[in-house]
Amino acid sequence: MKVFQSKYSRWIYVVLVLMLLALLGFSTLPLVTSVVQANQVQQTTNAADPQLEAQAQGYQLVLQREPDNQIALRGLLEVRLQQGNMQETIYPLERLAQLNSEQVEYSILLAQAKAQVGDYQGAEVTYREILAAHPGNMRALQGIVNLLLNQNLLEESIEVVQKTLTTAPQANLNQPNAIDVTSVQLLLGEIYASQNSYREAIAIYDQIIEREAKDFRPVLSKALVLQQQGKYDQAQPLFETAIALAPAMYHKQIQTMAAQSLAEE
Repeated sequence: MKVFQSKYSRWIYVVLVLMLLALLGFSTLPLVTSVVQANQVQQTTNAADPQLEAQAQGYQLVLQREPDNQIALRGLLEVRLQQGNMQETIYPLERLAQLNSEQVEYSILLAQAKAQVGDYQGAEVTYREILAAHPGNMRALQGIVNLLLNQNLLEESIEVVQKTLTTAPQANLNQPNAIDVTSVQLLLGEIYASQNSYREAIAIYDQIIEREAKDFRPVLSKALVLQQQGKYDQAQPLFETAIALAPAMYHKQIQTMAAQSLAEE
């Protein structure tokens, strides 16, 4: 079985995820960008930078005296990211996650870092802990799905999403909007589409479109699935509808996606 990212064009997938997260209004920390970009750092040069290592040692000395000093923890984390040393980001992230349990972003960053260093079991445990406390957190749900799919654990990834959908009615009774059913369904559709299970994906998107007529995301997702199948004449009108429904900030990205259909016709 091919891994998830090989089935969907990576840039299209990233755009969709960013759109979804932006529309849900997630609060993010500057550190999120740092972790995502960590693999783009010039690791060889920065790892040997004596100034960066001196800064790291300074923060470590502070933490020996004050292990809960968050300024030092964040400083050490930033330095390790600049050095491209993901393994050494684990400790400060673990402490920051413990000290800021109300800020789930730190735990998500911890899971991402563990996954990047190959600790898939540790990453999965962290994601599941987040979801146990916050079952509707789309960052954690997206993270664990990617983690499982990249290990070719398709059934497990579907199970996680379906479990979230099953618990959604009661969760939303206890706390309104605790789980965004539409976003979770979109994620399930993405899983099916990534595995070329187009019929299942389109069925999910059609269900959402019928219920949420003004949401551009299922329309765009369906267009991409049709495009993936080479059905460009069917995809193009959906791209146009998605542009009409989407906020202006996403028009350019959608137009770029749609251009492929026009080029292939």
